[in-house]
Amino acid sequence: MAGTKKPISQKAAAVAAKPAAKNKNEYDESKIKTLSSLEHIRLRTGMYIGRLGDGSNPDDGIYILLKEVIDNAVDEFIMGNGKEIDIEVKDGQVRVRDFGRGIPLGKLTECVSIINTGAKYNDDVFQFSVGLNGVGTKAVNALSAHFRAVSMRDGLFAESIFERGILKTERKGKLKDAAQGKQPAKNGTCVEFIPDKEIFGDYQFSMEFIENRIKIYSYLNTGLTLILNGKKYSSQHGLLDLLTEQTSSGGSGAESGPVQPIYPIAYYKGQHVEFAFTHTNNYGEEYFSFVNGQWTSDGGTHLSAFKEGMLKGIQAFYKKDYKSEDVREGAIAAVAVKLKNPVFESQTKNKLGNSDVRGWLAGECKVAVEDWLHKNSEAAKKLEQKIIANESLRTELNTVKKEAREAAKKIAIKIPKLKDCKYHLEDGLHGTNSTIFITEGDSASGSMVGSRDVYTQAIFSLRGKVENMYGKKRPAIYKNEELYNLMMALGIENDVEGLRYARIVIATDADFDGFHIRNLLLTFFLSYFEELVSGGKVFILETPLFRVRTKKETRYCYTEKERDSAVAALGQFSEVTRFKGLGEISPKEFGQFIGADIKLIPVSVNTLRGVSQVLSFYMGKNTPDRRDYIMKNLVNTEV
Repeated sequence: MAGTKKPISQKAAAVAAKPAAKNKNEYDESKIKTLSSLEHIRLRTGMYIGRLGDGSNPDDGIYILLKEVIDNAVDEFIMGNGKEIDIEVKDGQVRVRDFGRGIPLGKLTECVSIINTGAKYNDDVFQFSVGLNGVGTKAVNALSAHFRAVSMRDGLFAESIFERGILKTERKGKLKDAAQGKQPAKNGTCVEFIPDKEIFGDYQFSMEFIENRIKIYSYLNTGLTLILNGKKYSSQHGLLDLLTEQTSSGGSGAESGPVQPIYPIAYYKGQHVEFAFTHTNNYGEEYFSFVNGQWTSDGGTHLSAFKEGMLKGIQAFYKKDYKSEDVREGAIAAVAVKLKNPVFESQTKNKLGNSDVRGWLAGECKVAVEDWLHKNSEAAKKLEQKIIANESLRTELNTVKKEAREAAKKIAIKIPKLKDCKYHLEDGLHGTNSTIFITEGDSASGSMVGSRDVYTQAIFSLRGKVENMYGKKRPAIYKNEELYNLMMALGIENDVEGLRYARIVIATDADFDGFHIRNLLLTFFLSYFEELVSGGKVFILETPLFRVRTKKETRYCYTEKERDSAVAALGQFSEVTRFKGLGEISPKEFGQFIGADIKLIPVSVNTLRGVSQVLSFYMGKNTPDRRDYIMKNLVNTEV
C-alpha cells in the first residue's frame, strides 16, 4: 500500500546503529603521541648525531658518539681539572677515562640519562663548553647496546649501567684501594659504551679516523695529553703544530711538488681567538675552523670574520686594495675561538651561527695580521710576491676563460655529455642528496640513465681517458674541452662554493683502464680543487663484481670471498657472471646499486702535505722509479 514503510530487519537495524568506522587518515586526539627522551633519540637519531653510517666515513654516527664523550673530558681540562685523557677502542667497545672532578656521585644516573640535566648551564662550572645542550652523553647512552658510567670522587665511587638507555644496575661505595688504606684512584669519570647494532648495523671503527680526531683535540688543547690505545698525543704550540703537520715535509724539487709553505707560518694566540696561516703554491684555499674545541667542518660566522680580518690586515699593511681572491688563493689557515654561548645550526655543531662575533673577531684578526707582517719583513715580502703572482694568474685566467666560453658557445647551448638532474645544492633540502656521477663512456652512462633518479642524480659521461693534469697550470683546464665542461657542470669555475651537487661520484669500471681513469680524475681534483676532496665531497662508486643466481634467487657480490660464499649457499650449479664493465649491468639491475643502498667509498686525505708526493710518484715523470716499484710489487692474480 502506498505510503506504508517497509519493515527494517534486525541485522539492518544493528548496522544502522553501529558507529561509522574511523578513517585511518583521520587527524584527532588519538594521533597525538608524547615520546620519552629515550624514545625520541632512538626514533629520530639524525637530529642528535647526524648520519648513521657503518664507520666508513669520518662523519658517521659512531664517531660522533665517541666525540661526545671525549668532549666532556676535554671540558674538564679546559676548566683546569686533569691533564690526561685515556681512550681505548677495541673490538667495537669504547672506554674513555678522564681525571677531572668526576660527576657528583648523587647525580650520576641523571647526568647520563636525562636530557637537559647537567652543570654546563652554570658558567661558574663550565665557561667554554661545547656540550651546552645537555644532550651528548644521553644520546650516547640511548644509542648504545651497553653503556657504563663510573664517577670517582675522594675515594668514593658511583656506577650506573644501561642497555639501550634503560638503567639496569647502579651502585655506590668506597674504591677498593681506599678501603684497603692505600692511595685511592684519582678523581674523574670513566665511560664505556658499545654502539647498538640495531641502530648502526654492522659497523666498524676506523683507527685512522679516530687518530685524526685525537690529533685535533691535542692541537686545540695545549698541555693536554690524550692516550689512544697506549699511544700518546700532545701539542705544545696549538694551531701552529696543526698547520705544520698539514704542510711540512714532502721533499723538494719539481717532481716532489711545492708542498712547503712559501713563508713561515703566521701564528697568533689571544684570550678568545687563536689562528695560524700561510700560503703554498697549491690551488684553492684550505681552512680548519673550531669553536670551543669543536671542529666546525662547514665553517660559519667565525671563519668568515677571520677571512675578513686577514684581508683587511694585509690591505692595511701594504696600503693596497688587494682583491680577496688574490689574497686567499693558495692560503691554508686554522682558526679557533672560545665563546660562552655558541649557537650552532644543528646538534652535530658543524657550523657556527653567532652573528655577534663578526665585529670583534674581524677587528682582532686584522690588528694581529698587520702586527705580524711588521715583525716579519721577509715573510711579508714573500706574501706580497704570492699575491702579485695570483693577480697575474687571475688576469691570464680571465683571458683564457673568455676564449673557452666563446668556444663553448659554438659547440652547444647546454654542457655536452651532461644529463642533469632537477635539484641542486642551491635548492635547499631538495638538493641535499644531489649527486653527479662521472662515468666512463656512453655504455656505462646508458645503464645509469635508465635507472637514475632524475630529480637528484646527474650523469657526466667522459669520452675515455682524460688528460693527465699533474704539474700543469690552471689555464690548462680551459684548453682541455672535456675537463672544462666537467668543471662547468660542477659549477666550480669561479669558486668551489659554487658546487652544484652534494656529492661527486666517480663511477668507472673495475679494470685497469677504469682505475687509470679514476686516478686521472683524482689528480685533476687534487691539483686544482683539493677542497672538494678534503671537504668530503668526492666518492668512488662501488658496484658488484659478480652476480650469482639460480632460478629462485640472485645475489650480487663485491668481492671474490662474497662470490664463493654465494656459490656455496646457492649450490655449485648456480650461474656466476663477472661484470667487466658498468655497461654490462642492465638498467633494471643498476637501479638498486645507485638507490637507497648505494655503496660509496669516500675519498679522503689525512694531510695536505702528502698529496703532492703521491701525485708526483704515481702521475709525474719519474718513470724509472715507478716502473721499479711496480715490478717489485707486481702480483700475479691469474689462477
